[in-house]
Amino acid sequence: MTTIQNVTVLGVGVLGSQIAFQSAYHGKTVMAYDLSQEAVDGLPERWDYLRPLYLRDLEDATPEKLDAAVGRITGTTDLATAVADADLVIEAVPEVLEIKRDTWQKVSESAPERTIFATNSSTLLPSAMADATDRPEKFLALHFANEIWRNNIGEVMGHEGTDQRWFEAVADFAEEIGMVPVRVRKEQPGYVLNSLLVPFLNAAADLLVRGVADVEDIDLTWRTSTGAPLGPFQIYDVIGMTTPYNLAKSRDDESSQKFAKLLKEEYIDKGKLGVPTGEGFYRYG
Repeated sequence: MTTIQNVTVLGVGVLGSQIAFQSAYHGKTVMAYDLSQEAVDGLPERWDYLRPLYLRDLEDATPEKLDAAVGRITGTTDLATAVADADLVIEAVPEVLEIKRDTWQKVSESAPERTIFATNSSTLLPSAMADATDRPEKFLALHFANEIWRNNIGEVMGHEGTDQRWFEAVADFAEEIGMVPVRVRKEQPGYVLNSLLVPFLNAAADLLVRGVADVEDIDLTWRTSTGAPLGPFQIYDVIGMTTPYNLAKSRDDESSQKFAKLLKEEYIDKGKLGVPTGEGFYRYG
């Protein structure tokens, strides 16, 4: 068993809140930090959303175990308080390099010397952020797929300066919280999962914005032809709209810019963020 018991999660959006809850579910003490007081105040609603999903998908889930998990989570908007006793900090802030680097600079000012730093970035490399910290040898990536309690992969990826000791400690931690650790041996944008997934989702977005086919037919084609349970736009709904929007907006090609505009105007601005909000490309209830 690792010495990682106190976990701080930075950012309590869709995935950040899942990381916090999953860690607490497996016995870790969790500080859940966000800049937004509204986001922190909304955490009980997040837990209420996750409870029935755990009961549905996990054989060992019980109401008592879920209550205990919630009891191990503390929300805060004070960064120094959030990291003061952290063994591991997992960052899940927006997928914008400047925001991530600024966050890590601030975390470095308050975190104890023992603390390991991990980014959950979907596409950015650890080496692009490590020098923003005061401990690049303890900096690496720990990447989760959405709905982590069942899509339970934990991709561990360091940079050239990551000490193997801390790499293995984070891989062991991932296993302790119910993940299947995947040791990514070389820095790769998108790790293994998103190196496969992102081009697939981009192709679907391109078909949509060019008017080749609509959402339902694109998904139907994929499901029927491959036997996959979800089509690309159903996957977008699981991921949520914010990360795909940020990624599409950051690319220069016309198709990506059209897709970013579509996501912003037709979904994000209207509160249709995907499965957690009850509506995205599809409606849920």
